[in-house]
Amino acid sequence: MSANLDLVRSLYADWERGDWSAPLTWAHPEIELVVAHGPDASSSKGLAEMVAGYREFLSTWDDLRTEAQEYRELDDERVPVYVHKSGRARGSGIEVGQLTGTRDGANLFVIREGKVVEIVLYWSRDRALADLGLGPEGGSHAP
Repeated sequence: MSANLDLVRSLYADWERGDWSAPLTWAHPEIELVVAHGPDASSSKGLAEMVAGYREFLSTWDDLRTEAQEYRELDDERVPVYVHKSGRARGSGIEVGQLTGTRDGANLFVIREGKVVEIVLYWSRDRALADLGLGPEGGSHAP
């Protein structure tokens, strides 16, 4: 297992328990956080903006959970994680699957020199696979 895969697995070990308090030593100072599509599409750059973006994002959900189902390594920098999401939109109570059309998403981590430089959050796994060239729209088969 590579150092990049170990790093991403360690992040999910904390996050799946709902622990968001670990120091951001894993993140590059100019990290970019992208919510690729969906109801909260956005982008932020830098640690402070990423933290603020995550707080704002999480504040719109009740009991939002993301469970890693599979970790992949595409190359020396990119580690997609296929995830299952659950939770309800705050206020409306609409479930993740109703709002986004699916509960299966993906998160892409781009890592350089041991630091995460970009995280791309995908509500739809199919959209992630297509963007990464792994789905039917991208010309190859899904893993």
